[in-house]
Amino acid sequence: MSPSDGVPISLGDLAKACGVPLSGDGAVLIDRVATLDGADKGAIAFLSNPKYRNRLATTRASAVIVSPEDAPGTALPKLIADNPYATYARVAAILHPASAPAPGVHPTAVIAPDARVAASAAIEAHAVVGGRTLIGERASVGAGTVIGEDCSVGADCVLHPRVVLYPRTQVGARTVVHSGAVIGADGFGMAEQDGRWLKVPQIGRTLVGADVEIGANTTIDRGAIGDTVIEDGVKLDNQIQIGHNCRVGAHTAIAGCVGVAGSTNIGRNCKIGGAAMIAGHLEIADGTVVSASTGLFESVHSPGVYTGTFPALPHRDWRHVASAMRRLRSIVERVRALERARSEEA
Repeated sequence: MSPSDGVPISLGDLAKACGVPLSGDGAVLIDRVATLDGADKGAIAFLSNPKYRNRLATTRASAVIVSPEDAPGTALPKLIADNPYATYARVAAILHPASAPAPGVHPTAVIAPDARVAASAAIEAHAVVGGRTLIGERASVGAGTVIGEDCSVGADCVLHPRVVLYPRTQVGARTVVHSGAVIGADGFGMAEQDGRWLKVPQIGRTLVGADVEIGANTTIDRGAIGDTVIEDGVKLDNQIQIGHNCRVGAHTAIAGCVGVAGSTNIGRNCKIGGAAMIAGHLEIADGTVVSASTGLFESVHSPGVYTGTFPALPHRDWRHVASAMRRLRSIVERVRALERARSEEA
């Protein structure tokens, strides 16, 4: 079975490709994915959130992807998966494959004479590839992307338009970097002397592993002395800042607008919610979950869910709470004084 690219595929073939059981007519043809509400003939929809369960009865999809628990809720042909959302992702990739540019170098691209570009790679208009840089097999370098000297871009990488890789950056195989991302810029290293700032040279590198995805306008600074490392399988959303000398462990996912200060080590298989702020020089254990908007100022040595966000309140209520919190220290001191007095009386 080949990718669809608009050509219908039988539900039975999709079941085989995804390795999940089929219930119902496997000959039904599917040519696209859709939501339960937006689906019609030829579309396959999925249910992973229980709050949408009642929509199974009204969807016009030709087939659905459901969990074993939800399978009895519809007579439609279906793929039955323990993780319907992951199965949907596989189906969507089959039905809607990404288009690949034709191999070759656009006439307006600027390629250094000593750069090595695989014949199967695609270098689009106005891209720049610096000296001694290696572009791997089937890699795609988008229009206006700039790759500095001594870089390495692995096989099957996709660098979308206007990505910037600073010199000596390495990007592993099958990694995707979205537009506006900057990898390997100077870290924020400054030494204060006599009320002035001295720039500390940033002489490390940025090393990005295989199967990583880096979102639009995300920035990853190179190391000050050692390297900044993004391990295999890491997924970074848009507008994230990763400071110098950080390490992000394999298969960790970080949502948008997160800031990670320098020299912090984030473990493997962590999940970090949007707009979380992580201070520098911390250690975060494998498998840690950091909730959205949480400020993390101390190392986390035991995995778990960490939350530091105060729930939103009507402004007038928030003012009362804030006023009480300002008095909290004095209240604690008074309680301790009362406890000491009671202890002395006893």
